[in-house]
Amino acid sequence: MSDIQIDCAFDSGNIEVLSVAAASAKLAIRKDHLSDFNQWFHFRVSGAAGRELELKITNLNASAYPAGWPDYQACVSEDRSWWGRASSSYDKSEENGTLTIRHTPASDIAWFAYFAPYSMERHHDLVAECAASEGVSYRRLGTTLDGQPIDCLELGEGGTQVWLYARQHPGETQAEWWMEGALECLTDPADPVGRTLREKCRLHVVPNCNPDGSRRGHLRTNAAGTNLNREWDNPTAQKSPEVLAIRTAMDETGVDFAMDIHGDEAIPAVFIAGFQGIANWSEVLQAGYDRYQDILVRRTPDFQKKLGYPVARPGTANLSMSTNQVAQRFGCTSMTLEMPFKDNRDLPDPVQGWSPERSKMLGRECLAALAEWLEGEHPA
Repeated sequence: MSDIQIDCAFDSGNIEVLSVAAASAKLAIRKDHLSDFNQWFHFRVSGAAGRELELKITNLNASAYPAGWPDYQACVSEDRSWWGRASSSYDKSEENGTLTIRHTPASDIAWFAYFAPYSMERHHDLVAECAASEGVSYRRLGTTLDGQPIDCLELGEGGTQVWLYARQHPGETQAEWWMEGALECLTDPADPVGRTLREKCRLHVVPNCNPDGSRRGHLRTNAAGTNLNREWDNPTAQKSPEVLAIRTAMDETGVDFAMDIHGDEAIPAVFIAGFQGIANWSEVLQAGYDRYQDILVRRTPDFQKKLGYPVARPGTANLSMSTNQVAQRFGCTSMTLEMPFKDNRDLPDPVQGWSPERSKMLGRECLAALAEWLEGEHPA
């Protein structure tokens, strides 16, 4: 029987084919350009119909986040629209850490990815549709090193300046699925949450902060191999034009509330990280952050407060990270939202795990929580 074929020469593709034999393959993940980060994979297998595939991704002990592989199930799709999970197992002692994916496709072509991809073409469709919506203005904040636009959508007539931005780390595609759900809410003239936020806020939405890394198939960096979420204290046109453009725009508008949308490789939960270690931390700022979390945990079972990152000690905040820099710079409530690559431990879905659909629903719930949060900030 003929060998399967494996390809990744497309938007966000990433895999190295080490060997192929019939329906089995040994693979490795390509590092981000000019960087040692590697975790994101996205490839297609053809010649696969009715055959039990055995795909071994090797050398994962040397990946960016080895703790992300235990209990992880690879994403798979045969139509590139609906993404499920393929049976996967991790053996840290095999080939310096090997994820073995087993799947029997019904059709000839199957697509595999670390998480459901969000292509740059879909990004442009999203931006175009939203920019054509009533009350939405488009702003090109700048240009990436590869010459792609840094897109920002602005809407709302209120005085509260809200910034929502996603995919500083391009492999965290659940972040732009979250954005799609949030923008559907904000641009729907009949949605009561969107109407409330447009009345009270001026919203600045950057659906993808890192177009170059997204198209190149990177996990965490831009075209220069720069981790954008370590550039917020001193962004430069040479290394991080994306952050420079976004932070400059924030300086022009001011910021009252900011949310940076991400995905976490290892922690099987949705959680929020804050700014507790900044120099101008105050009980008032902390109370606003805590109240938002309390609202969100009440609104959706997909959010929780038990699992998350350690809280920084006073005065130890890393100001190169956006949440800390924005909170310090503007004296505002700022936070990082994290979604899992695996599944939500408290509410598992064995068919899809954490999914684009749940990411989109979470985007809507986060906006509903913001609308309620604003009531407490400015009570009638």
